[in-house]
Amino acid sequence: MTDLTIAAGTRITAEAGATVAKQGGNAVDAAIAAAIVSMCTDTGIMSPGCGAFITIWAPGDEPVVIDGYAEMPGSGLGCKRFAEATHEVVFDYGGDTHQRVGYGTIATPGGFAGLALASRQFGRLPWSRLLEPAIQRVERGFPLTGGAAEYLLFTHEAIYSWHPESYRILHHEDGSPLQEGDLVRVPYLADTLRSIARDEASLYGGELGQRIAAGVRANGGLLGIEDLESYRAVARVPVRARIGDWDVASNPPPAVGGSCLAGMLLILERLGLGNSLDDSVRHTIIAQRAVLGYRATHLDGAHQDLPREVERLLALANLADPTLLSAPSTSHISVVDSNKLACAVTASAGYGSGVMVDGTGFWLNNSLGELDLHTKGLSDLTPGTRLASNMAPTIARRRSDGAVLAIGSPGASRITTAIAQVLANFAAKDMDLLAAVEHPRLHVEVASGQKTIAFEPGLPVVSMQGLKPRPFVEPSMYFGGVQAVLWSPKGGLLGVADARRGGSVASV
Repeated sequence: MTDLTIAAGTRITAEAGATVAKQGGNAVDAAIAAAIVSMCTDTGIMSPGCGAFITIWAPGDEPVVIDGYAEMPGSGLGCKRFAEATHEVVFDYGGDTHQRVGYGTIATPGGFAGLALASRQFGRLPWSRLLEPAIQRVERGFPLTGGAAEYLLFTHEAIYSWHPESYRILHHEDGSPLQEGDLVRVPYLADTLRSIARDEASLYGGELGQRIAAGVRANGGLLGIEDLESYRAVARVPVRARIGDWDVASNPPPAVGGSCLAGMLLILERLGLGNSLDDSVRHTIIAQRAVLGYRATHLDGAHQDLPREVERLLALANLADPTLLSAPSTSHISVVDSNKLACAVTASAGYGSGVMVDGTGFWLNNSLGELDLHTKGLSDLTPGTRLASNMAPTIARRRSDGAVLAIGSPGASRITTAIAQVLANFAAKDMDLLAAVEHPRLHVEVASGQKTIAFEPGLPVVSMQGLKPRPFVEPSMYFGGVQAVLWSPKGGLLGVADARRGGSVASV
């Protein structure tokens, strides 16, 4: 058995990874099993109809990112208006959050395809074995976790009340949402998982896929069987950066999260974090404002030009060029084993469409309805186009001694800023990993039309270059939930799970 440590958002997710490790699984097997449990039990936060990215770095090899993210559906439909079968909702999640939900927001889900490809190329155990922990959890019911319960307080009325099956599963008879610790039972999901365990292709053209596609199309959605049949997970070359003595590999285009993370790290490497907390806060704000401003102007909606724009972003960031400097609903799992094989998995179903196809137990994404990701609309996307994503599962290796770190976070637009701040504190300021994860965070954003700096207690944030301070009264899951595992020659394996999301660590 390989010694292994896993950091995940919940205890049952981390335990699933530990279970397959005890059966002889490596870091990739453990990460996949944990991800599938998260997809099925982080209710509301995640769903089986998600997209995922898997970053893997074996010692002595080049890192790879497996892209199993969502695609634009609609094959065979010809001209069809995107807004059909959708409606806009607003809920208070760190401020007013606007989303579109409904059948018309469902993109082609790639999560299971990506995990299956990672299993075939890097795993040790049979694919069917990796689904067993999720099947067992779903079959006997599972307790609603604290993070999921908190998320449902914000979203149950807007997202999970309009669809009858979703409403029935997630509410008590008096109409109140389930609370932390309440038992969740999702009919049919165990049988659906057994079908995928026998052959993941059942979701991509088999009987399961046909049922899902028919259910979505019958209600005005774009997703059809042709979209599922043509979906393929893709292995990609990661975007790379350096900070301190660490080489960093993260998610490349067509996602934007890893590129923005790399840009922030490059700027912080050039500017330095300073000798005081005030300097550190000021340089962090500069890096975030520069990269996120460039993203809004040049990356969002770029599609065909995205690789060229990312190349320019990284070149400007590497120089700390004045041209640049002037300018939840996700889960993450990190695993490293004693063979120094590292795997980081981030998966997302958006904020959830609210749709559960009859007879499947399979909640589906609202990846076409994430208005913050698709600021310029989707009308120019052809079916089969990968959608943009903030996700940035990341692995870093230290050049001097071979130490390896798997790290990532949920948190929508806060994903890259959360990871960048933890990496900067750990790799450049030599904080220990726990202190780096627990350190207060900030995020530059636009809230209610005002450019702001959202920040946690303990940071000396003042108004800066037209940015209005927006203080939080306590550390918040709004700023992500960083899960990190480190292997070092001196310390061996160490996992840190972010208390902001009630994370958990398991070791075998």
